[in-house]
Amino acid sequence: MLHQMEGDSSDDRLEALMDDPPPPSTTSTSDISEHEFSCHCCYDILVNPTTLTCGHNFCRHCLALWWESSHKNECPECREKWEGFPKINILLRDATDKLFGEVVQRRRAEIQDNPKVSRSLLAFQRYGDNLGRSRTNQHKGAGFFFSGVLTALSCVAVMVLVYHWSSGVVEEHDLLISKPVSRWTPEEVVSWLEHLGPWAQLYREPFLQEKVNGRLLLMLGDEELSKPPYSIENQAHRRAVVAELDRVKVLGVKPPQNLWEYKAANAGKSLFMLYALKRSPRLTLFYLYLFDYSETFLPFLHTCCPAITRIDQTVESSFLYTQVEPSWRQWGEFLVKYLLLPYQLIAEFAWDWLGVHYWTSRFIIVNAMLLSVLEGCALWRIWTRANIRALPGKMWSHMWKMLSQGFAFALLWPFVPQFVCNCLFYWALYFSPIINIDLVVQQLMHPETQAL
Repeated sequence: MLHQMEGDSSDDRLEALMDDPPPPSTTSTSDISEHEFSCHCCYDILVNPTTLTCGHNFCRHCLALWWESSHKNECPECREKWEGFPKINILLRDATDKLFGEVVQRRRAEIQDNPKVSRSLLAFQRYGDNLGRSRTNQHKGAGFFFSGVLTALSCVAVMVLVYHWSSGVVEEHDLLISKPVSRWTPEEVVSWLEHLGPWAQLYREPFLQEKVNGRLLLMLGDEELSKPPYSIENQAHRRAVVAELDRVKVLGVKPPQNLWEYKAANAGKSLFMLYALKRSPRLTLFYLYLFDYSETFLPFLHTCCPAITRIDQTVESSFLYTQVEPSWRQWGEFLVKYLLLPYQLIAEFAWDWLGVHYWTSRFIIVNAMLLSVLEGCALWRIWTRANIRALPGKMWSHMWKMLSQGFAFALLWPFVPQFVCNCLFYWALYFSPIINIDLVVQQLMHPETQAL
């Protein structure tokens, strides 16, 4: 009540001063109480006075510091939330400049020399600009209409993709990657052999003539393949066949040869890796190193950070290359990219598969580039706001969030329908780049208004 009475008296006196100023010879600032024009935060003369909806007045920089520290849109004194974005009270500012000019000029100079206060004022003003843009967009009905149409079309496109790949393309590979090798027919054995590469066509006829089925295939070894009727005399060819045959014996089925076969054989793992690599590539690669080293991590590392290839190295001998332990040079290159540009590793891996997945690889490469830009913008915001000390806390919070989400995914995965999983998979694969393009545009146009 006391503050309200003081505010009323100050407004009355202010209006009287501005409407009918007394002669200079009979008026002095000593007749006016500084308390009536003081900020309720710093208890000094108001500088750029800002009036809230509750009626209380504060210095602009005091209100900015309060907003930045409390993260609340409420009055520092009465805790009443303000509506909209507080504006400077021009009438009160002109009055304080006229009555307490020297004090105001001195305080403004102090504010400009204080980098912390300047950053708070800049962040507060940008928050208001962003709030104004969002309110303006709320009145653009056409924009929301087209946004809804785009969302509806995206959902329809995802369902079409799910139906297409579920009913056609993937089913061609489902048989061998899910059928036990001991039950393979001779035609399926030849199909498995042809997938090893163009060089395997040389040995197609002997396998057909001998009618090698799955049981007989499991009994073959290096010695049997080097003798008639197979007569695989080329040592590199024979080693490639034996290496792939050993993988078949371990897995009991045909190893996946492309993305769609891998998804069909490992539906939950493929969905997990797709979202995990997008949200936290470093943690995901570390997880693969610990728990899926030989099957996934080694081929990934050799693809992204290949060793120096010898000129005389043949295509067939490179087939065995993915299971070789990386060199120190490869490890060094991988760790630099892992720490600085993790999404580049994903882009390089997708680039290597351009010949197999033409459009899908391009979607992944574009998405990796966009995610790199978003990560760079986030680091730039932390650097410009001098918030480096908060980085370890943010990293720990992110790691805890990813671990909890991974644990929840593992628990809920058995209960999620396959169609829903396919929708999520294709949405993240093909429509995530479209969403990230919009995010990158927002970051580049208004980088200061994005939340960390």
